[in-house]
Amino acid sequence: MRILSLAAIALVAAFAVAMPASAQQASVRPRVVIQVSDADPAKWNLALNNAKNIQTDLGAPNVDIEIVTYGPGLGMLKAESVVANRVDDALKDGVKVLACENTMRNQKLVKEDMLPKVGYVSAGVVEIMEKQQQGWAYIRP
Repeated sequence: MRILSLAAIALVAAFAVAMPASAQQASVRPRVVIQVSDADPAKWNLALNNAKNIQTDLGAPNVDIEIVTYGPGLGMLKAESVVANRVDDALKDGVKVLACENTMRNQKLVKEDMLPKVGYVSAGVVEIMEKQQQGWAYIRP
């Protein structure tokens, strides 16, 4: 019986090693980073639609989504933004929405100017680079 158990373990290990890389990656939780660097409300709505559609198709608990905002796009994270309600809905649905602190300093914005549940990164571009290096999918609507 013990020999059969060891043989079964060896067979499973051999299968895992022989499995193509694409099949091994398929078991990784889906992760996507969405860049928004435009002040255009239509681009913001498209990014938010992309996030919502991904959550609908894959199930919100089954995917990690970050929207990283910098440059002119940062203004849409202000409390009085025309897309503020949609951003709040995305945050409630588990989407991380991150503001670039470099851009905030350049635009003389403080956290009190922004939507209350927004997260922060020191550099939006670096955040996107790091996510891509970690294997996150990248979308720029």
